[in-house]
Amino acid sequence: MLSRPERVIAGVLALLFTVFYVGANIDPVDHMTKLPVGLVNTDQGAAAGGKRINLGAQITESVKKSSAGSDKIDWRMMDEKTVKKELGNGKLYGALVIRADFTASTTALIRTAATGTAARPVLTVLTNQSAGSLGSSLARWATTQAAESASLQVGKELTARTGRTKLPAAARVLLADPVAVTVEDGHPLPSHSGLGLTAFYYALTLVVCGMLSANVISGQVDHALGYTHTNMGPLRRHRPLVRATRVQTLAISSTLMAGLSLVTVGAVGIMGMAASHLPLLWLYSVCAIAVSGIGALTLLAVFGTPGMLVVTLVFIGMAVPTAGATTPVEALPGFYRFLAEFEPLRQITGGIRSILYYDAQGDADLTRAWVMMTAGLAAAALFGFGVTGWYDRKGLQRIPAETKREKTAAPA
Repeated sequence: MLSRPERVIAGVLALLFTVFYVGANIDPVDHMTKLPVGLVNTDQGAAAGGKRINLGAQITESVKKSSAGSDKIDWRMMDEKTVKKELGNGKLYGALVIRADFTASTTALIRTAATGTAARPVLTVLTNQSAGSLGSSLARWATTQAAESASLQVGKELTARTGRTKLPAAARVLLADPVAVTVEDGHPLPSHSGLGLTAFYYALTLVVCGMLSANVISGQVDHALGYTHTNMGPLRRHRPLVRATRVQTLAISSTLMAGLSLVTVGAVGIMGMAASHLPLLWLYSVCAIAVSGIGALTLLAVFGTPGMLVVTLVFIGMAVPTAGATTPVEALPGFYRFLAEFEPLRQITGGIRSILYYDAQGDADLTRAWVMMTAGLAAAALFGFGVTGWYDRKGLQRIPAETKREKTAAPA
């Protein structure tokens, strides 16, 4: 039976899970702030009506002006080379590209619309599923909306240029909304990439492996030292008590965790998941499991039995909604964006995403992931050994109650 404090903690944990999961994802569009989207204008312009015009420049200015009063989309002006690089390291969720012949194709449309042989000018929407499917969808929505608005703007200009020229009804409809919007994948992923979600699920697997391993190791170390019983089916065993300080117990558990992480790595090849840089992926996976496990062991050592509830909240409850995989960080409420800065799952996911999708580029969050994992390990060590050391200095020993009673009764 759970004690009253444990029942309270379990109830609070269930409430917090609901708050974190539902609160983070209830309205991504409303909470979206500065979603990075590229805006590329390579239009060369063309001569029309005795002067040179550049409709691409007009469209980019219109897009920037239309978003001036809103911070939902962070439109970033860049060239094609830069947008390809930014899509290729996950810095952009999508892009709107105006091709070099846009003005020329548009002005030619006036001459060819009536003949039925018109080639419509094209605006290209680039998506980036590798940065997260929902984030890519939000960027696609924004860029498509901007492209459609640009088409209507260009249509008004074309309609004005034709004046009273008699044109077939179909031609006038075409001129009113002349632009064709095409959607392309800006950073194609290989097959067996889970539509850009394998990085998240693999990272979640590593964190769960670390958590579960920590729980097993903590229990087995306590059993080996004689602090707890162990049950194997109908058998119940209790080893002789070995007096060990809390610091020693945490040190033993952490060492075992580091060793166990070497073999507790997902079978990527067996599952057929698309993966490159396999030696680096293995090393990163080992470190991610070790850091997650040692972090969990620290919380178990400091908080005792309720520690597993705290571990679940930190590594799953707060981590999954803020990982930036299902909902982009830019579409989370402010409090969740704050959590995402240090929650372990987000850092681990960023590193895995870089290795799997972005050729292990350091600026594609891999460097940040290594730094944050190192900082997390250092913080766990300082917190864990600091608090358990304080417990030891205060004489808060882990001696079972029955052992104390036996010691007191021995002289009689």
